[in-house]
Amino acid sequence: MTAVVRFCRSRKGGRRCTRPLGHAGLHRHRTIMWADAADDPARCPGSGEPGTPAAPLADGYPDGRAMCAVCHRFIALDADARLVPHDTADESETDAETRRRQEWFNVHGW
Repeated sequence: MTAVVRFCRSRKGGRRCTRPLGHAGLHRHRTIMWADAADDPARCPGSGEPGTPAAPLADGYPDGRAMCAVCHRFIALDADARLVPHDTADESETDAETRRRQEWFNVHGW
């Protein structure tokens, strides 16, 4: 089993930092660099958007959650079929969840 690589969770203008988690210095996405003070808010702009449960894998994963078009994570839906408020990254996300999401993309595509 391959190790899950964790990247920095900082975003600026929707761009995600491509440096490793816990890096020192400025954040970077290609040629754009920024400091912590210029980060986007943690709340994902996809919060509250309409959603549809994603096609499940054979075992039912992602368990009725919808894919957020902004942060590309599976997010629960509220009673009105909208994505519940969530952040663009979940620091408590497990390696198992990351691997399952990768498996889902390999089966269902982007």
